Amino acid sequence: MSHLFAPLALRDLKLRNRIALSPMCQYSASEGLANDWHLVHLGSRAVGGVGLIISEATAVEARGRISPFDLGLWDDRQVEALRPLTRLIREQGAAPAVQLAHAGRKASMPRPWDEQQGVLLPGRGGWPVVGPTAEPFSADYSEPQALSEAGIAQITQAFAEAAVRAVAAGYAAIELHAAHGYLLHSFLSPLSNTRQDGYGGGFAQRTRFLREVTVAVRAVIPTGMPLLVRLSATDWQEGGWTLDDSVRLASDLKDLGVDLIDCSSGGVVPGVAIPTEPGYQVHLAEAVKWRAGVPSGTVGLITEAEQAEAIVRDRKADLVLLGRALLRDPYWPLLAAQALGVKLKELVPPQYWRAF
Repeated sequence: MSHLFAPLALRDLKLRNRIALSPMCQYSASEGLANDWHLVHLGSRAVGGVGLIISEATAVEARGRISPFDLGLWDDRQVEALRPLTRLIREQGAAPAVQLAHAGRKASMPRPWDEQQGVLLPGRGGWPVVGPTAEPFSADYSEPQALSEAGIAQITQAFAEAAVRAVAAGYAAIELHAAHGYLLHSFLSPLSNTRQDGYGGGFAQRTRFLREVTVAVRAVIPTGMPLLVRLSATDWQEGGWTLDDSVRLASDLKDLGVDLIDCSSGGVVPGVAIPTEPGYQVHLAEAVKWRAGVPSGTVGLITEAEQAEAIVRDRKADLVLLGRALLRDPYWPLLAAQALGVKLKELVPPQYWRAF
């Protein structure tokens, strides 16, 4: 019996296996609206056997986009554009989830492949950005406006309203993006949050924003809907956010109704040397799972079927998230199942049976 292909229950949601598509920006939307690219991109991974499909970072307000081409859920029109996508994913046996996000001081940037590089200025396709302080991410980014407590409350409400729209759009789970230097993570890390008020200073103050967003979102979604949080479990930098901080926060989030911590790392300051190697973040998920007592997911240079199988078998994480591996091959789960001796009849669409 394969552990990777065992079902996973999160509240009322039962995933067909432990493989998830990691949310990866496609920079292909217009005015936050999903289109045929998103339908094919995510639908093909559902056909390919993934258990949980997490849509890319989806902005809760227009100024929270990384680029002008990000998905959004700040407007009811965006709900209608997402419904065909969630319906197709469900029809193919996978569960659709959405990552709700705010880019904070890393917003208003061009797409990676655009000729124009560097920050997009207001009046030239860009917009003013916000953060915990007025310090920019780097010299190549805009100087943010430091959020007031009223501004923080407004964004918390925007997360809750986006969550209501996510439910209406047909999503089965929601993930809050508190990693990679975006707004919620920038409040967590002492490297980026040097405030000395109710939202900065000690651990309780720096984690307050995320905890308030979690409470606000949990209050407006169905009781049986899972709520996930993606954390950068360490900043990999002296004086920054640590794994011990993540374990402590994960325990707090569990008490607030979070069902799984998706463990990534880094991204809050530039120029950090991260010791990347296959499975380099698995130990972070393992620590969160066992020390905080909450299910966890892991991501990062996981490419082989046996590698993913061992992570779940050895109880280092409950969910394996794949990014680039699924970009290269949307049918990775079907080939992994074949390699692990899993019966494919129920996983492979009948249209593809002859290939397996």
